[in-house]
Formats: sequence, structure tokens, C-alpha cells
Amino acid sequence: MTTRRKFVLISGAALATTALPRFASAQAWPARPIRAIVPFSPGSTIDIIGRIVLEPLSAALSQNIVVENRGGAGGSIGSALVAKAEPDGYTILIHASAHSAAPAAYPKAPYHAGRDFSGVVLFGSVPNVTVISPAKGIKSLKELIEAGRKGSLTFASAGVGSATHWAAERLLLSAKVKAVHVPFRGGPEALTEVATGRVDFMSIGVSSGLPFIRTGRLIPLAVSTLKRSSALPDVPTTTEAGYPDSDYTFWNGMLVPVKTPRAIVNRLHAEMQKVLKLPSVIEKFKPQGIEPMPLKPAEIDALIAKEIKNNIAIVKAAGLKFN
Repeated sequence: MTTRRKFVLISGAALATTALPRFASAQAWPARPIRAIVPFSPGSTIDIIGRIVLEPLSAALSQNIVVENRGGAGGSIGSALVAKAEPDGYTILIHASAHSAAPAAYPKAPYHAGRDFSGVVLFGSVPNVTVISPAKGIKSLKELIEAGRKGSLTFASAGVGSATHWAAERLLLSAKVKAVHVPFRGGPEALTEVATGRVDFMSIGVSSGLPFIRTGRLIPLAVSTLKRSSALPDVPTTTEAGYPDSDYTFWNGMLVPVKTPRAIVNRLHAEMQKVLKLPSVIEKFKPQGIEPMPLKPAEIDALIAKEIKNNIAIVKAAGLKFN
């Protein structure tokens, strides 16, 4: 055997040995509890939906899944934590479409939404609903926009770059109206301020807004989806109300650090597909107005890449300024 031949064989063996630990760990996964980071407050839309699916996923994997709420900065604080985590399948991110807004809203963030994560599964899309306090005396989206033309409006959000922020900005851009953004740490805090009338309106996920709507503390003016929500069938869409290109897709799903072994990504995807078909999960999703988004991991990555470009374009078109 030549020296070169020996070198090739030894090198190949060394590479195979190096790859074995990661492959073996992927095969044995999960061997301990999994940490699920939710980058928004407890009671937020993504927190509610995440907990619905994580309980049966935990049972399917025969491992505990510990939920940690790491809210702040439109979800970027929790996302940064996951981006820096060991890519071993034991830290997952439960996020929403705010994820693809991060490069536009937080250009100096210590991670990149498109390059540092791999999509696993989308739980579905949730309609955002524009809500206002009854005390404001406004009963339609048109009346809200007219009020903005005559004076100043304020709108609340779950943080700069969150889905609640982006949905409102798309509506305002379509209506050609300005409003002062008042960001909060999470959706529940923002909803409370709108319900009291201290902030004029907000575009919140139906999951979080329904309790306020059902008790009469908030009036729903329009939903941001292209078709009406099954949770609020009598509420028009923003496009029906006369504002084209004001729709916003508020998806919710699971991501992992980009170097997570594909075997783990594929296992998570497969198990989650089963979870999303469970009658108990479907029943819990119904009141939330969640619409299925059955995308494969590669398709999720492509969607996020496309949304990142679109969101940067929105920032430029609307003249938004971020630090």
C-alpha cells in the first residue's frame, strides 16, 4: 500500500470517528429534557399556541419539555439565546412571523434570522385582529383611519418588530396614515393598555384578543387575513374594509439552531405532524382561528428568507426608523 493510500484511509477513518459522536447523539435523542424558549410573555398568542402543542409532543418524545418565557425586544432576546445554544436538539425556539422581521427591526442583533436557524414546523397562521376600547366610540376600521387623518393616533404592540407591530404598520402603510407606536414587553400588557383607553388601538393575535373581545372590553374592527376568521366570522378583513395589501400572515412555529443534526430536525418535524393531527389539538386550535400551514423544513426556510426581504422593503417604504 502506498503512503498516499495509507493517508487517505487514515484521514477517512479520522473523519468518520469525528462524525460518530454527533451521529450517535442524534440517534439517541432525546435522552434528557428539552428546553423550549418562547420569546414573549406568558399569555401571548405564541405562548398559548406553543403550550398546546408542546404537551403532546413531550408525550410523543417521552421527555419533559420545559417552557421558558424570555420576552423583550420583539422576540429578539429569546431568539439570540437559542441562536447561541448548542445545536444538539435540546434547545428549541417557539416563535412567530416576528422572527423574519428581526433583520429589519434589529439590524444590529447578535444573530441573523435567516442564517442562524433552521425551520422545523409551522403550527399554523393566526389572524391578527385590530381592536379598540368601546370608550373611544369607534365602531369600524374606516372610522379609526378617519380619526387618524383628523388627529394623532397611538397603537400598542408586543415590542418593536413583533407580529403585532408589523400587522399595524402594514395597515397604516396601506391607509396612508401615521400613528405613534407604543411598544410593550408582551401582548397581554399591550392589550391591557388598549382596553383602558390609554393607547388607542392594536393589532393582536386572535388567541390573545378573544378573552377581551368576549367580555366586551375591546371591540374588533378587522382581521388581517385575506379571508375572514372562523373565530370572528362577523368581523371583516382589512382588505374588505378597503385597504389593499394590508394583510399580514402571522405564522407560529418551531425553529432550532442551524447546525442541529438533520436527523433531529426530521424527527421533530415528523412528530409535530402527528401532534397537529391529534383531535385534542385540533379542538383546542378551533377557538384560536388557527389555519394550517403544512410546510416542510426547507419550505419554511424559504418563506423566512422571502419575508426578511419583504420586511426590509416595508421599513423603507414606510420610512420607519430603528436603532
